[in-house]
Amino acid sequence: MNKIDKALESQLKNLQDRCGKSLEELFAIIRDCGRSKHGEIRDMLKRDLGMGHGDANTLVHVFRSQQEPADGSNDAIDPLDSIYVGKKAHLRPIHEKLMKAIHKFGEFEIAPKKTYVSLRRKKQFAMIGPATQTRVDVGLNVKGLQATDRLIALPAGQMCQFKVQITNLADVDQELIDWVRTAYQAAE
Repeated sequence: MNKIDKALESQLKNLQDRCGKSLEELFAIIRDCGRSKHGEIRDMLKRDLGMGHGDANTLVHVFRSQQEPADGSNDAIDPLDSIYVGKKAHLRPIHEKLMKAIHKFGEFEIAPKKTYVSLRRKKQFAMIGPATQTRVDVGLNVKGLQATDRLIALPAGQMCQFKVQITNLADVDQELIDWVRTAYQAAE
């Protein structure tokens, strides 16, 4: 089982513990809710079960991924395959190089979202995903860093305090790795 599968398994176990329902019970609620759009189902789970946005969003993704595909196959889907597609596919090596460096820090959870992956310890410390057809953004949740031309401070209220824009493999350098490590360490 790869790290993404382990992280997803951990998130689903924690989600079930928090809401006091098994995955089968949660899937039954989704099947019986009378809604078909992702956002409607997510919002129903948040409203009716008091789930957080991330848990509800992940549960809908898992539910939908476990539905039988039209061609009858039931192959596991790599979340990065749906994030780095089409004109963004060429950016995936940037993501993979960065993740290889981050895995050296130690244990953390990877929570795939629709357009990025969230990296968490006790709290989210980074977000990685293609922002445009030519750029991957790395969002960092960390206080105390000094903004630079490259380490861009974000307005208060954003999901991250900083972001770094990456356009090629050479941008995944020691400076970036050090910033991510600082965020990783602060999230324990």
